[in-house]
Amino acid sequence: MLQKYAKLLVNYCLDIQEGDRLFIQTTTLAEPLVREVYREALRAGARLVETDFIFRERSRIFLNEANAAQLETPSPFQQLAMSEFEAYLHIRAPFNLREDAHIDPEKAKIRAKANAPINKTYFERTATRALKRNLCQFPTAASAQEAGMSLEEYEQFVFNACKLNEADPIAAWLNVRQSQQRIVDHLNDCKSVRYVNEKTDISFSTEGRIWMNSDGQTNMPSGEVYTSPVENAVNGVVHFTYPCIYGGHEVEGVTLWVKDGYIERWEAKRGQDYLDKTFQIEGTRRFGEAAIGTNYGIKQMTKNILFDEKIGGTIHMAIGQSYLQTGGKNESSVHWDMITDMTQGGEIIADGEVIYRNGLFLI
Repeated sequence: MLQKYAKLLVNYCLDIQEGDRLFIQTTTLAEPLVREVYREALRAGARLVETDFIFRERSRIFLNEANAAQLETPSPFQQLAMSEFEAYLHIRAPFNLREDAHIDPEKAKIRAKANAPINKTYFERTATRALKRNLCQFPTAASAQEAGMSLEEYEQFVFNACKLNEADPIAAWLNVRQSQQRIVDHLNDCKSVRYVNEKTDISFSTEGRIWMNSDGQTNMPSGEVYTSPVENAVNGVVHFTYPCIYGGHEVEGVTLWVKDGYIERWEAKRGQDYLDKTFQIEGTRRFGEAAIGTNYGIKQMTKNILFDEKIGGTIHMAIGQSYLQTGGKNESSVHWDMITDMTQGGEIIADGEVIYRNGLFLI
């Protein structure tokens, strides 16, 4: 199965070509998958394959122990990889999903500022696919426990979501690309979109913006269509029915009130303090993304945004950083996706036409 996974990642997601340089970043737990990706990348003609294996609690130790000079010094290798390599694979394989839950927020801010130029380069190059990037998952006990599954059950969940049980996973993802393209084409002909359900009524302009077909190349698994709304043209109220998880924190019952693109008020049934702190960070009071989940093979929340935001019958909006490839202009160190269910009376209205009802497209 890992050989099949590696072939999908190398030949479809990253589309490794002769002479490409590939940077792989993950934890030591994902070594079995990295071995197969390394093998497959060399077979595909990669000129160079470099790895950054993160050991347990590396980030927490660094932020606890680092002095000012250390915090302000970005990794020159990370900088080189993001600015010059042709491909980047980030394999999520956590030891403990709460490792960074209690780090010093002031130190984290200093570190984020130091890494801002690297992140800017990353967003600019991934927007044009000059840097072919993919984010994927290697099943670990921590993720399985968070999902409420045994490790064996979680492995099967991940592999099934990635269509690795298909005879030809690449062909399966090409079918996803084709089926989603008609939705993207329709939305790209529209200028305004409105999400409505029992507790949500929020509208936004997409004039001059691009809806993207997320077909498994940048995320594996995928299954969504997304854009960045015009920053000052979001209005209304949005309530998120799913728990909102970011940086090891879980916030529930989030409702946001928005006027002319600016989040004026917010509340949470649980985790209000963390939400308050987040909205103090530059760029977080505007939206960077509006999206629709289309992967009906993912049927349950696992508290992992890589999977949860793709659930068929949901929409999500992200506060903070926009996607340059969609025409978005908002900048922030935060990109926090928040999800709501649309299967119980939810509607999506585009240019006055109902195009989606109860979690299904009508077009």
